Amino acid sequence: MAKPRPEGMPVDLFLDGFSPLHREIAERLRRTIHRTIPEATERVRVGWRVVGFDLPRRRRPPAFFAWVFPEREHVHLGFPQGVLIDDPEGLMDGAGITKRARWLTYTSVEDIDETVAERLIRAAAGIAELPPGAFR
Repeated sequence: MAKPRPEGMPVDLFLDGFSPLHREIAERLRRTIHRTIPEATERVRVGWRVVGFDLPRRRRPPAFFAWVFPEREHVHLGFPQGVLIDDPEGLMDGAGITKRARWLTYTSVEDIDETVAERLIRAAAGIAELPPGAFR
């Protein structure tokens, strides 16, 4: 499933610090990302308290394109360049809070709409493949 980097905290150990419900939501979102973008790598970004997903790129460092962020009340599926993702239904949060990042928030596994999540994940990965400076 995941291709962890050698350094850092294992994802399972990180998720052990959350409730069974939020761990289940996070695991489902991780599976959705890996199924949608199989080449994605994941690692715990300890300072941010997120599971970050990177997209390998030719001749350039990997691009951070998504995160799963469990919190006490809910779990976010987020995108660092989410402002560039078409969201006509206004499903993502973050406008007025952050400049570029956008996210979906889940309080139960049943809240996850796989079709919506996959569409946003694909869009975020596509943006990550753009050349440097394309969205500045």
